[in-house]
Amino acid sequence: MKNSDLHGFVPDQAPTVLIILDMISDFEFPQGPQLLPRAKHIARNIARLKERAGNSGIPTIYANDNYGRWRSRFDENLRHCQNEKSRGAEIARLLEPGDNDYIVLKPKHSAFYATALDTLLQHMKADTLIITGVSAHQCVLFTANDAHVRDYKVIVPQDCIASPLTRERDFAVRYFNSVLHSETPTSTRMRLQRRRSRKR
Repeated sequence: MKNSDLHGFVPDQAPTVLIILDMISDFEFPQGPQLLPRAKHIARNIARLKERAGNSGIPTIYANDNYGRWRSRFDENLRHCQNEKSRGAEIARLLEPGDNDYIVLKPKHSAFYATALDTLLQHMKADTLIITGVSAHQCVLFTANDAHVRDYKVIVPQDCIASPLTRERDFAVRYFNSVLHSETPTSTRMRLQRRRSRKR
């Protein structure tokens, strides 16, 4: 019998998917030191949200930048970021992907651009994306835009996104509300439950 789920690599079918953007990082970039304390704060919120999502049957996809020479090896990136010399070690250890999580390495801001993300979501029969991570006004915004034009429903928990500056994060939240008409609740107010998928 022909296997229709990418040779078994995508066993989940879930209308709602949690996406974690660029939280596995060494924060070794110009605004990294400024972003780091804000990222640590939201990392705890994301970890709690991820646990709740897992308990509700909602899978998690990590969409992350690549470090060093491109080899499509996320395990090397993870070890690098978890090293005690890495600024982001605490976050990388807290949010270490589990065995059942999915991982996409991205070359640009959007998690959709030149990646397999949309293919994964189609095989999952997903129609709703909960987008979290950094930076709110860059990678989160670009990913939310690309999700919107692909007709996904987008939810961005405002306590699970961060930017180096408060005004940058606030700009992103206003954009999600006014342009994308996305929900931006706090993660603690989100109701997570299994539901049937719908055709997009």
